[in-house]
Parts: sequence; C-alpha cells; structure tokens
Amino acid sequence: MTESERPENDHVDRLRAQWARELPALDTSAMSLLGRINRIANLVHPSISETFAGYGLDRGEFDVLATLRRAGDPYRLTPTELYKSLMITSGGLTARLNRLQKAGLIVREASREDRRSLAVRLTGEGVRKVEAAFEEDMGKERLLLDALNAGEKALLEELLRKLTSSLETP
Repeated sequence: MTESERPENDHVDRLRAQWARELPALDTSAMSLLGRINRIANLVHPSISETFAGYGLDRGEFDVLATLRRAGDPYRLTPTELYKSLMITSGGLTARLNRLQKAGLIVREASREDRRSLAVRLTGEGVRKVEAAFEEDMGKERLLLDALNAGEKALLEELLRKLTSSLETP
C-alpha cells in the first residue's frame, strides 16, 4: 500500500507516536496489530451488546444459549460441558443459568449420563430467541466489515486464523 492509499492515522498510530516520543528506544510494533485487534473488539462490543439487550439478554446469557443451540437437537448439555465450553467458573455459570431458567429460556432436567446431576436444555422459546438474536447480530457484524472487499476479508480471516492458532497451541 502506498502512502497515498493509506488511511489517515488512526488511534493506534497516535498512541505509537506518543510512545515513540516518550520512549524512542521501545519497539511498539506489536501494538500495530494487537492494539488494533483490541480496539476493534472495544468498538464493536457496544453494538453486539445492544443487539442482545434487545432480546433481554446480556452477552454471557447469549453465550450460554448459543452454546446449547450449537450442540444440536435436543439442545442439551451438562453444566460441566457448558462451563468448559464457555471458559467461565461454575459459579458464574450458575448465576447465568438461574436467570435464563427464570426467563423460561432453559430448563434443568435429570441428566441421562449421571442421574445425580441436572442437564441444561433450551426451551422452544430459548431456541427462538437465540436464533433471532444471532441472525440480527450476524447481519450487523457483516455491515461492520463493509470497509473491506471480499479479498481483503479472506486475507484478514486467514491471517487472524493463523495468529489465533499459534496462540491457542500450548
């Protein structure tokens, strides 16, 4: 990309320039990528949260419902399967489950594998709500990427997949 094709300096460029002035010997090149990834996440978070709030959900509650929905029919998982998938504490999961059960979006029922524990299953209303919220969210997220053409999106996806994979591998 030539200098004339480059967009105006963004927030990360301004931060790096300030650090270069204050600590000129410090290499801040990693901020060019990781800072922008973090900035993008912070910029899109309100839109995503607003979408879910329109369905009476917060992001954590949506994550529980989406995890159950992705599990496939009968949309049932044990609490252990849920909290491992969501990477949260069992206590944090319990609070979410209580709210979702009170809203009629999940039920707890005897586990087929272990009669001592309760499995979590989406209700019909839970399925409808999570599908509608997800469809709306995906529509909004597609619009957020309109600044990139198809080739740029594919390249960025591949590069981010490579970076994510390297970070997830112990």
